[in-house]
Amino acid sequence: MPNSKGLSLKNEEKDGRIVQIKETELFAFLPPKEDRKQMTVIIIPGGGYYKLTYDLNGFQIAKWFNTLGISAFVLNYRLPISPDVRQRELAPLQDIQAAIKYLRKNAEHYGISPDQVGVIGTSAGGHLAAMASNISTDYTELKGDWENIPTIPNFAILLSPVIDLGEFAHLGSRNSLLGENASPEKISEYSMQNRVTEKTLPTLLIHAQNDKTVPVMNSILYYQAMIKNKVKGALFIFPEGEHKIGIMNKTELTDNWKKLCSDWLKTIGNW
Repeated sequence: MPNSKGLSLKNEEKDGRIVQIKETELFAFLPPKEDRKQMTVIIIPGGGYYKLTYDLNGFQIAKWFNTLGISAFVLNYRLPISPDVRQRELAPLQDIQAAIKYLRKNAEHYGISPDQVGVIGTSAGGHLAAMASNISTDYTELKGDWENIPTIPNFAILLSPVIDLGEFAHLGSRNSLLGENASPEKISEYSMQNRVTEKTLPTLLIHAQNDKTVPVMNSILYYQAMIKNKVKGALFIFPEGEHKIGIMNKTELTDNWKKLCSDWLKTIGNW
């Protein structure tokens, strides 16, 4: 692993959340070959960059994607607070970039297209998905024929995402990723609305207006940047849903995000 001190860590869980990870993990959820589409997604769990909600916002979402015939891979990435990482803000990005390269390199094995690899992230996982979408520098340190495989995904789905690390920040995510004494320059650099360009890939944003954990302005700021740069995408804001939009939703209205997501994917994928 790059960016590692070489410490021997153990996987640790607390209340069904991973709070320390030994090494990066990628879990495959594959539909039957007869039903399998060319499209695939890497699911990035949230948890404020200090834990991983790998089941609730990982495995359960993967199973739903399988019902659409879409292969899904859940990424348990290294947390920036890990005592093993040298540069905290780079570790999660290195892991998602390596996962994207891995799937493209092994696309034939999994029966997927290397040109239809998307990312979906919830909460802090949405921030990491946005980082993967906009940071073109390859930090994986993979050599040989790995070097020519691009790290930018083909599309992104952001669920209640952390985007802004300034005025509308989820402080837990910011402090975990950048530290408690991050400079204004660092905060601006890692506020993902500032990284959107005309090269940003098609993106779907889903958020709840009454989200008290990650303010809805996070998604609005990102979508405004997308409009400014003529990036293809969509933004759906539900009046309720709080910070709990996922597979099991409290209201029928909020549960519609899944149909909206499925319909949107049909507009960008080769279905």
